[in-house]
Amino acid sequence: MNFSFELPEGVVLRPVQKLDARALTEAFQKNRAHLAPWEPIRPDKFYTVQGQQEVITRQRRELSAGTGLPMVLVRLDEAVGLLTLSSIVRGAFQNAHLGYWMDQALQGSGIMTAAVAAAVNIAKHDLALHRLEAATLVPNTASQRVLEKNGFESYGTARAYLRIAGLWQDHRMFQRIL
Repeated sequence: MNFSFELPEGVVLRPVQKLDARALTEAFQKNRAHLAPWEPIRPDKFYTVQGQQEVITRQRRELSAGTGLPMVLVRLDEAVGLLTLSSIVRGAFQNAHLGYWMDQALQGSGIMTAAVAAAVNIAKHDLALHRLEAATLVPNTASQRVLEKNGFESYGTARAYLRIAGLWQDHRMFQRIL
């Protein structure tokens, strides 16, 4: 897929490219403490250019296989977030999982709300999916607001759903029928 969406504050949403490894390394290093409560514990290698190259290689394989769509949010040459449609399943399900994060300095700016709206558009019109789902940690009300502004509905709580920050944590589950 080849596209780019212009978002507020001069941010562009586009597919991740191999050349993004350095910018993503810098973004993850800059936001490491900010993201720590919301993400799995990652090995130190993840925060290196080589580690990001490996992640991008895996993501590009998923893109080629049609099972994932990794997208980066960039402003000038700086990565300021990621948004991924993952675990794309075809057949009777036609579903994908939505995940995202935003640079701490840009939170509350409306950028991620616009990025999720773009992802919904891609999922519906380009990927012809029927449903998107997302999971947020129960106390992550900012992320829940982003989803609700984009027409997602909460359908329950998954107990001990993902191992985040070293602990199995409950998540609020959201869906949007496209």
